[in-house]
Amino acid sequence: MTDPSARLLGVTDVQAGEPPPPPRHWEADVLLRDGRTAHIRPIRPEDRQLLVDFYSRVSDESKYYRFFSPMPQLSERDLTRFTHVDHRDRVAFVLLVGGAMIAVGRYDTIEPGEAEVAFLVEDKHQGRGIGQLLLEHLAQAGRERGIESFVAEVLPDNQAMIHTFRDAGYQVKSAYEDGVVELVFRIDPTETAIGVMQQREHRAESASIEKFFRPRSVAVIGASRRQDTIGQVLVRNLVLGGYTGRVHVVNPSADSVSGMPAWDSVADIPGGVDVAIVAVPADAVQDVVLDCAAKGVHGLVVISSGFAETGEEGRLRQRRLVGLARSYGLRLIGPNALGIINTDPEVSINASLSSVMPPRGRAGFFCQSGALGSAILEKVQNRGLGLTTFVSAGNRADVSGNDLLQYWEEDEATEVVLLYLESIGNPRKFSRVARRVSRRKPIIAVRSGRSSQGVPMGHAVRKIAAPTEAVDAMFRQAGIIQVESLEEMFDVAQLLAHQPLPRGRRVALVGNSDALGLLAADAANSVGLVVNKQVALGAEATADDFEDALDAAIDDPEVDAVAAIYIPPLNVSGEDVANVLAAVGEQSDKPIVTTFLGTEGVPELLRVPDVAGSSAGRGSVPSYPAVEAAIRALARVVEYSMWLRTPQLAAGDEELVDRDAARSLVNELLMRHPGGRDLDHSEQQALLAAYGIELWDTRPVSTLEAAVAAGEELGWDVVLKATADHLRDRPDLAHVWRNIDDAAEMEHAWATLFALITDAERAGFVVQRNAPPGVPVGVSTMEDPLFGPVISFGIGGPLTELLGDRSYRIPPLAAHDAQDMVREIKASPLLFGYRGSEIVDVAEIEQLVRRVAQLQNDLPQVRQLQLPLVLAGADGAAVLGASIRIEPVLDPRSDSFVRRLSTPPGDTIPD
Repeated sequence: MTDPSARLLGVTDVQAGEPPPPPRHWEADVLLRDGRTAHIRPIRPEDRQLLVDFYSRVSDESKYYRFFSPMPQLSERDLTRFTHVDHRDRVAFVLLVGGAMIAVGRYDTIEPGEAEVAFLVEDKHQGRGIGQLLLEHLAQAGRERGIESFVAEVLPDNQAMIHTFRDAGYQVKSAYEDGVVELVFRIDPTETAIGVMQQREHRAESASIEKFFRPRSVAVIGASRRQDTIGQVLVRNLVLGGYTGRVHVVNPSADSVSGMPAWDSVADIPGGVDVAIVAVPADAVQDVVLDCAAKGVHGLVVISSGFAETGEEGRLRQRRLVGLARSYGLRLIGPNALGIINTDPEVSINASLSSVMPPRGRAGFFCQSGALGSAILEKVQNRGLGLTTFVSAGNRADVSGNDLLQYWEEDEATEVVLLYLESIGNPRKFSRVARRVSRRKPIIAVRSGRSSQGVPMGHAVRKIAAPTEAVDAMFRQAGIIQVESLEEMFDVAQLLAHQPLPRGRRVALVGNSDALGLLAADAANSVGLVVNKQVALGAEATADDFEDALDAAIDDPEVDAVAAIYIPPLNVSGEDVANVLAAVGEQSDKPIVTTFLGTEGVPELLRVPDVAGSSAGRGSVPSYPAVEAAIRALARVVEYSMWLRTPQLAAGDEELVDRDAARSLVNELLMRHPGGRDLDHSEQQALLAAYGIELWDTRPVSTLEAAVAAGEELGWDVVLKATADHLRDRPDLAHVWRNIDDAAEMEHAWATLFALITDAERAGFVVQRNAPPGVPVGVSTMEDPLFGPVISFGIGGPLTELLGDRSYRIPPLAAHDAQDMVREIKASPLLFGYRGSEIVDVAEIEQLVRRVAQLQNDLPQVRQLQLPLVLAGADGAAVLGASIRIEPVLDPRSDSFVRRLSTPPGDTIPD
């Protein structure tokens, strides 16, 4: 048993000299279980007084649980030992709120690879998931420092701490000795442990957003009596929107605003305040944060502009604002935001600058542009689409689309998610969360700056090195329906919100216009739909004719969806046909779209009453002004339906992977070469072999004698080839001589290639065993500073590069991701017997893609990996060449093994 006095304080005396500083990424803002924020960082020598104050607030019982004996105070020697750590064998983290320490956790190395871990949390903050957060961050720090397992000694009565360890997702072994429970567990980031972490993240982020949408009281800070001010607009929209909670106004220069008493500050308001809507000058917002923190406000919606969108000075002001708000436990929407809306009759809050309170619907909407927000709300209202909730986050300095996805996943009223994205601050997390949400609810997204990869000034994100195609691939992998415009977003949304999903691509066209029927058929063929049934009713068709034709189409097992085209004859209202469409749409288990009277949205005549209070219920038939728009929306929904039906199978190659060997190799190389370097051939072979990939032997040669020796060593039947890029990508030049079986043939090959190639000394000649014939393919990966790992696949050769015929995905890959990658390139017929050629072993290529993706996903130190020449034949694939570069990881991936709130690049987080 460890000496009790050393349990919290460390088991060794302080070493002389200053230890190296801890990694920068060990410091972060975090979200607690109740949705409030805190700041975690390594302990510092100057934290002595913070520790003394913290310890004085901890109860005697908690101290006893921690030390197994009464320890009313910490001695000066204890304080010194505790606040001076080496960030290697002795690591400690503190959790801060408002500059005050509320928890401390640490580990102390007992022996190589094993450390003792313990926490102490201030009593009034217990039950907020702090111990679990500290364990996550300590485990990640331990993994980076070579720690493999943790040991914890806990008194049997301390059930809360025992559950903290057992509920973390690790395989915990326990023993009981001398009245103490000893818990031992490995800290590998297993799927179970990662899943537990992500579930906690989901609950915390969902809780933080719910409090914005369901506040019991709101304070408008900056409310004014003048009619043309932002504050006055906010008050008016809250009142006219029918908000069911209490509205308070804060204006120290007025006695009342809009008939309500005006308070000098938030602190003067009687009772609690859940959300503050801030509309004061930018330089006054920080004072508002401090007032709200003292009042216990949960979150801020900052309408004020004058932040990062204005330039460098505003960017610094925004960083300070976010750091200050988070340090006091507050979440923040904005700045430069339009506001938030919740149409639930129990809340009915319009805390935005838009006077439009959209009807109750089934869709949640997140956008980053305040300028577009008002136009979006008007479009929603005009279409009769309806929303559950709406957020315009402006500069998205804190609350982001990821937070809203976490909330909407649990919100039963929201069935469709709409996203207008101008930037993605944490795309790796976005991809992970969206994959999960898309399994339950469709996500429709418009991404601006798609071709330029540009972002608005107010959005601080890392630079994207990955091509646009990789970003598009991420959206497809996550099941996101990516559309080209807001108009198309609403086209797809009104179909998903009101009609069932199609089971396949087969469409029936029913209409009274031959010309529009032909347009619809052409549109269907162009977007991958199959017209299985086309019924031309003629211009004089009656409502009964439409009903019979629609019923027949819906009952046809060869039909998955129906498009109804109706152009009324002169002096006919079409109401009888509308009644038929509404009745059929309500009862059909197949989706119906229409071009009823050329109207847009969900016309009143085609709506089905909704018991949930929405403007149009399930079964309402969406209408489109053009048949092409209707068919295009249907095609988007078909693709989503097919994605849902694709089995999400894991890669299944775990038995072939030796992660420990790969990590050891990379870490050893980086210890010897801290700046990173390119791997040599033997190192490439070892790293790839750890993932079940065989890299063929290659012998670099610069003389004929060396080439002959290499041929003899390899047993002949070899090739001599030039590997320099300027030769390999020139199909008009011969750079390979095959089937060399002896020294004489090698001499002939050497002389011939030297004669053909100008500047042969720079050709980079190598000798290699002769590979079976096959189709050349290439697999490559990179570590993007924003996206993390990216993998691409294509047929080998310069034409692939010139035409951009490559497929991309974001690891980790499911089995179907690799299948899709191989098949979606334009040159894929070469792999499947094009013009009578031999069909290659595609399964082996897919397996290779999965293994390379897994390697890149596991090892962020691999900055770039290329397999430029893989010969895919009927009996397998030969990996003939590779280039791999490793570099140290200076910044962790945006979605690592610990929970943290994202911080823009270059930001420093204040205490």
